[in-house]
Amino acid sequence: MGARAWALLLVLCGTIFLEGADIAMLAIAIPTIRSDLDLSTATAAWVISSYVLGYAGFTLLGGRAADLLGRRRMFLTWLGVFLVFSGLGGLATEGWMLIVARFVTGVAAAFMTPAAMSIITTSYAEGPERNKALLVFAGTSAGGFSLGLVIGGLLTELGWQWVFFAPVLFAAAILFAAVRLVPASDAPAVKVSATLRSGGFDLPGAAAAAGAMLLLAYAVVRLEHGLDGWPSTLGAALAGLLLGAAFVAVERRAAVPLVRLGIFRTGSVVRAGLGAMLFLGAFMGFQFVLTLYLQELRGWSSWQTAIALVVMGCDVVLAPTLTPRLVNRYGHARVILGGFLLAALAYALFLPVGMDWTYAAMFPTLLIAGTAFALAYGPLMIAATDGVAAREQGLAGGILHTATQFGAAIGVSGVTAVYGLAAGGHGGADGAEHSLAAFRAALTVPVALALVGVAVAVAGVVRGARAGQPAALSEGPDAALPATSEAR
Repeated sequence: MGARAWALLLVLCGTIFLEGADIAMLAIAIPTIRSDLDLSTATAAWVISSYVLGYAGFTLLGGRAADLLGRRRMFLTWLGVFLVFSGLGGLATEGWMLIVARFVTGVAAAFMTPAAMSIITTSYAEGPERNKALLVFAGTSAGGFSLGLVIGGLLTELGWQWVFFAPVLFAAAILFAAVRLVPASDAPAVKVSATLRSGGFDLPGAAAAAGAMLLLAYAVVRLEHGLDGWPSTLGAALAGLLLGAAFVAVERRAAVPLVRLGIFRTGSVVRAGLGAMLFLGAFMGFQFVLTLYLQELRGWSSWQTAIALVVMGCDVVLAPTLTPRLVNRYGHARVILGGFLLAALAYALFLPVGMDWTYAAMFPTLLIAGTAFALAYGPLMIAATDGVAAREQGLAGGILHTATQFGAAIGVSGVTAVYGLAAGGHGGADGAEHSLAAFRAALTVPVALALVGVAVAVAGVVRGARAGQPAALSEGPDAALPATSEAR
């Protein structure tokens, strides 16, 4: 790649780094924010959950909007929205202000991130060049989260408002560079206005998709309450499924559907989405349990916890160096399988965690988990976009990122629910032992998710071998169909 290609990649990686760091910094700062603004436990939880709802609810729509309305336009516009509402979060004086700011910031990320990914997949030639760009992009994402924990700990010491103001400065620098470097959109203004006037943009489908995703994300987030308030959780899930069914019906009849349903018959897209959901669910669930174990049970400070987790950011180095070599030699399907196997091993090694474990005892799990992320996440991005027409790259990215957000929500909600059920309100002298047992029970969730992911990855390898492509995930029957195909 030339200097300009690397500069463009640097800008796009800056956005995914920003998105990961933003989540991590808030996770570290939320106890201080809660104390300073005198927030209730429920309000503090919604400050975190509102971002997930905005992101998961609109990512599918955001990915398709990049295809239909222009990738450059969507990227620059929503990066600007992200900048503004991140700054407003730092000015918040009430809990509801933070919740609104985080929700809109999540919506902005839902449009910005798929647009950035589709710019990569349409700006770099399919093959080694695109694979390397996607692997660097994926590694930067996890690196942003890992380093964001440390940065968040430092900024919180200066004042929690800086957790919101620092992304503003970084986003402004990215926006300035992006205006110069991001290639011109393939959806000019004339085409966009004509599409909107003619009804070519599937507004009923967009409304149904956003409503379904929001309700389903809300139901997933509520899982962390276990059986408490289960009618609300069940009601949201059923309403989301009904809206999802309505969305499918609308798309089957739409002249220009928001989502060509035939894309879901592309085997690699479906397996990559399912794999990403399982992998991120396991990874985020484990990291959440680990953070609670270190801070609540062991009494470590947020700063000590952040430093301890830095080793999981080894994927920043491994993703652009080791993973491309492995993908070129073995194919992304087998590398994904290796990542899932390492993830399952890492989480299983932590199951017998004790009250007096040293950091040296935890280190192998942290290192292996970071290596697993380097091996799996980038190749999953490659699998999600392989064989997809250029005009549907935003949609493919939207499907992948929707899956990752749902996976993260499922992982965190799952471990929270299992921990709450296992803890059972025990206290007294043996309260610590009951808490430790509850942590061990919660750790079975990421182990189980990783093992299911192994099965999905094995299916991808087998499917590829049967198709005569042992080194890659095979594409489904619609992989080569153009975006205008009637296959739905």
